Amino acid sequence: MIPGILSILIFAVSLGLILSEKVHRTIVAIVGAVVAVGVGKILNFYSEAEALKAIDFNTLGLLLGMMMIVAMLEPTGFFQYLAVSAGRLSRGNPVWLFMLLGALTSVVSMFLDNVTTVVLIAPVTVLITEILGVSAIPFLLGEAILSNVGGVATLVGDPPNVLIGSAAGLSFNDFLTHALPLVAVVWLVALWLLRYLFRAELDAPPANLEAVMKMNPTEALEDWKTARRVLIILGAAVALFFVQEPLRLTPALIALGAAAAALAWTRPNMHELFKRIEWSVLMFFAGLFVMVGGLEAAGVMHALAGLVAQAQGMPMVLFGVIVLWVVALASAVVDNVPITIALIPVIQGLGAAGVEAAPLWWALAFGAGFGGNGTIIGATANVVVASLSERMSTPITSALWNKRGLPTMLATCVVTTILYVLFFPLFRG
Repeated sequence: MIPGILSILIFAVSLGLILSEKVHRTIVAIVGAVVAVGVGKILNFYSEAEALKAIDFNTLGLLLGMMMIVAMLEPTGFFQYLAVSAGRLSRGNPVWLFMLLGALTSVVSMFLDNVTTVVLIAPVTVLITEILGVSAIPFLLGEAILSNVGGVATLVGDPPNVLIGSAAGLSFNDFLTHALPLVAVVWLVALWLLRYLFRAELDAPPANLEAVMKMNPTEALEDWKTARRVLIILGAAVALFFVQEPLRLTPALIALGAAAAALAWTRPNMHELFKRIEWSVLMFFAGLFVMVGGLEAAGVMHALAGLVAQAQGMPMVLFGVIVLWVVALASAVVDNVPITIALIPVIQGLGAAGVEAAPLWWALAFGAGFGGNGTIIGATANVVVASLSERMSTPITSALWNKRGLPTMLATCVVTTILYVLFFPLFRG
């Protein structure tokens, strides 16, 4: 009883501090992990060895490998090249520019970290909109939301997917067959709704069409040789993701192997490379894993799974819909990563208790991916574009995000629910 109460208290306090944003979330996660292990040692229910076992190194390895690839691709100017090309292709039409940049961030976010994608494309977006003389807000907010939506489509597109794939044993192909078709429909709905919600801004005539057409994409591409080599290796890694099951390869091994090959081929400055890797994100995940491991060791997750299992008499499709909406609403107010990490052991416990877990994994993935669009703090990409907009005369506020992001989140979750129910047999397999 006492170990469970203390473990819940540690996790709840840590989650509250993460939400408050008064202390960096990585610091909170590390301190929370140390306290969890310390309490476990004192009360003899959780040890350092068990804490290490609680860390999902497959997840961390996949994230690290993809981060290293992005870190090698970033300084080449490749992302800026894509954004400027989209600006020229739109011929200065704000609506077309909105759709092209939204599609660009979504596609890139399917294979690379969506936060990094937004960080690299958003500044170029601001530059293009300033040249055109139109508001950058619809473009920035749309890029964040559509990148979150696009990331749900693949195993490597969104951190919650990486976590879920590792815990549930889902492959890259599983996400392509189960998530990608649904995401394609949801993406179109989100794009149409955002276009409607921002109709006043996007229908405003641009002030300077000629300047956009004079922009040269090749000037943004500073190192085409390195970019080409990294892209070739990234393409090979994606190809290996397709055949990982017959080859018995883990996603982490593929990602780290691709990063090693790219390092050997491009030989970048390692000091500069390491500066571009989000070590704080990896430490944040590790700390959360350790805290949730403490909850498991204290019996909290087993007890919670037992309580939830009592509802197994209800139709499984209804159970999945409830999970989807609970996770979506929670992800709108709490970062979707800690929500996902906390619920993974619960679903695993339900599976061990005889409950059909397969559809619940997909409900968790969809709820975490789409729910994060509801508020300005629901996903890291949202926070990034909001911070970038603070340099502009009219920044993205929480109230503005609620007026645009919350309706989009609710609409996408409604569409997801309908598709989830209609194609429920697919998610059971």
